Amino acid sequence: MKKTLTILNETGIHARPASIIAKTTMKFSSDVFIEVRDKSINAKSIMNILSSGMQKGDEITISASGSDEVEAVETLVDLFNSNFGE
Repeated sequence: MKKTLTILNETGIHARPASIIAKTTMKFSSDVFIEVRDKSINAKSIMNILSSGMQKGDEITISASGSDEVEAVETLVDLFNSNFGE
């Protein structure tokens, strides 16, 4: 399953949102990836998330494969759309 969206956070994806993404995706058994600027990063790795340099306005694709892939993608889409409570 895949969904594409645009990052809305004014400050992009810094340490706090990266931590939330990694902790959230660890709850799922599916493999979860975020594609940004022709790179595919493991969404369960805070270091990969931080090193991707996701910024406001970047178009990203969230994808997952596994038994709970739909829930994993939908949960991450909701997180990004909520601006991580910022």
